[in-house]
Amino acid sequence: MNKKSLWQRKKTAFALSIVMIAFVLAIVIGIGLLNIGFQSRLQAVRAASDIAAKCAADSGLTKALFEMNKKLQLKPWSGSVLPQGTDETLAGFDATFSFAVTGNVNDGYVVESVGQYGWTQRKVRSALRLAGLFEKAVFTQGDLELKNGTVVDSYNNDADDGSMLIGTNSTEAGSLIMKSGVTINGDVVVGASADPDVVIDRSSDTTITGETYSLTEPYEFPPITLPDYLTKLPKLSIKTNKDGFGTISGLGKLEHINLANGQILSVNAPTTIYVSGNIILDNASQLQIADEATAPNASLTIYLDGNLECKNGGFLNNLAQDPKKLQIYGLTGCKSIGLKTDSRFYGTIYAPNADIRAYNSVEMFGSLVGKTYVQDVSAALHYDASLRDVSINDVGAYFVLSRWHEE
Repeated sequence: MNKKSLWQRKKTAFALSIVMIAFVLAIVIGIGLLNIGFQSRLQAVRAASDIAAKCAADSGLTKALFEMNKKLQLKPWSGSVLPQGTDETLAGFDATFSFAVTGNVNDGYVVESVGQYGWTQRKVRSALRLAGLFEKAVFTQGDLELKNGTVVDSYNNDADDGSMLIGTNSTEAGSLIMKSGVTINGDVVVGASADPDVVIDRSSDTTITGETYSLTEPYEFPPITLPDYLTKLPKLSIKTNKDGFGTISGLGKLEHINLANGQILSVNAPTTIYVSGNIILDNASQLQIADEATAPNASLTIYLDGNLECKNGGFLNNLAQDPKKLQIYGLTGCKSIGLKTDSRFYGTIYAPNADIRAYNSVEMFGSLVGKTYVQDVSAALHYDASLRDVSINDVGAYFVLSRWHEE
C-alpha cells in the first residue's frame, strides 16, 4: 500500500468522524430544542388551564353575588336558604364552577367558588359586605356646584370609617365647581378614568383636606322601586284643626302634600307614604317629625314621584335630629328638590333623577344623592357617617365583595 492511499483513507476516516460528531451534536441539540418546546408548550397549556379555571371560579363569585342581591330584594330578608350551584357551565366555555354561600346576618356571609377546567382547579373565597345608598356624603350623576363659603364635613365617625367622600360620575370638564372659600373635609372623586384637574373647577382658596382622584369604574346607582303594598293601600287622610295643625301616621298613599302658610303636619309614629304628586311647603309651614322625648319611634319615609319644594320659611323639621328618621326616595317622576329656607334639615335624600338645591344658609345633616346638586352661599352639609352602618332590611341595601382570597 502506497503512502498516498493510506493518507487518503485516514483523511476519509477523519471526515467521517467529523460528520458523525456533527450528526450527534445535531441530534442532541434537536432533542434539547424539542424538549424546550415541549416544556414551553406544557407550561402554556398549564397556564391556559389555570386561567380558565380561575375565570370559572370568578364567575361563581359573580353569580353568588348576583343571587344574594336578587334575594335581598325580597323583604323581609330570609337567610334560611342561601344560593349555591354545582358544576355550572359557561356558554361557549368548557370550564365549570361550583359555589356556595354560608353564614348568617350576625356573623356575615362568605362565598366560596371552585372553578374546574380539565384537571386544573382553582378556589376563591370572599366575604360579602352590606353597602347602602348613603356611603358618600354627596354624590351626583352630573354637575355638582358648591358656592362661596360652603362646607361639607362629617360627624359620628368611627375609627375604621375612612375619609368622607363627595363626588360625581361626570367626566366633563368643569362639572364639579368649588367657589371661593369652600371647605371639603374629606376626599373628592370624579368620573371613571377622568382627570380630576379637568373635571374639578376650584377656586385658589378652596380647601380639600383629603385626596382628589377618579373612579375606577362608574358608580351604579341602585334602583329604587315603590313597594307594591303601598300602591294597594287606601289614601291616607290628613286631619287638621282650625288652627292648621294636623297629623299623619301609618302606611298609605297621597296624591300630594300642600301645606299653606303656617300649617304644621306632625308625624308622631313610624310612617311610610307614597306621594304620587308634589310636596309643597309654603311660607312658615312645616312637615314635622316629633322629637325623641315626645315620640321615640316617630319616623317618616317618603316615596316621591313628584317634586319637593320648601319655600321661604317652609321646611322639613326633624325634631329628633336623627337623619335616619327622615328618608326621601325620589322615584322616576321626581325631577326637582329645593330647600329654600334658612333652616336645619336632618335626613337623607336619594333621588338619582332629580336636580337638588340647598339655598342660602341651609344647614343639612345626613347625606344626599341626585342627578345634580347645588349648595348655595354659606350653606353646609354635615355627613352622618353612621349612615354607613347598613341593616339587611334597609331600603336599597346591597351586597359587595370584600376580603377576597385565592387558593
